[in-house]
Amino acid sequence: MNTFMNILWFIFCGFWQMLSWGLAGCLWCITVIGIPIGVQCFKFAGFAAMPFGKQIVYGGKTGSFLLNLIWILFSGIPLALSALANGLMLCLTLIGIPFGLQCFKFAKLAFMPFGTTIY
Repeated sequence: MNTFMNILWFIFCGFWQMLSWGLAGCLWCITVIGIPIGVQCFKFAGFAAMPFGKQIVYGGKTGSFLLNLIWILFSGIPLALSALANGLMLCLTLIGIPFGLQCFKFAKLAFMPFGTTIY
């Protein structure tokens, strides 16, 4: 079932989510200091392509808190707003609710990407 949901997700939502995370990663990789942040964006771009069957565990220390603050100021807000808008549109239909919930998961991830692990 996860494979079928991942295929539908990629067709309707995942491709655009993957592109937005990939674009954020490319923009962060322009500077040498931003490369670790860009690499994290590329990891989440892969996760955005196929999220069903995976869990996100939030955690982290002081360093990840500081990186999350910098991230929110420059990239987190646009990614979170786009995922939130996409999730709200998908939740208007009964069939789109599982996809909308995945979008809400990405909206939360857009605010706290550092210190998280994906299982």
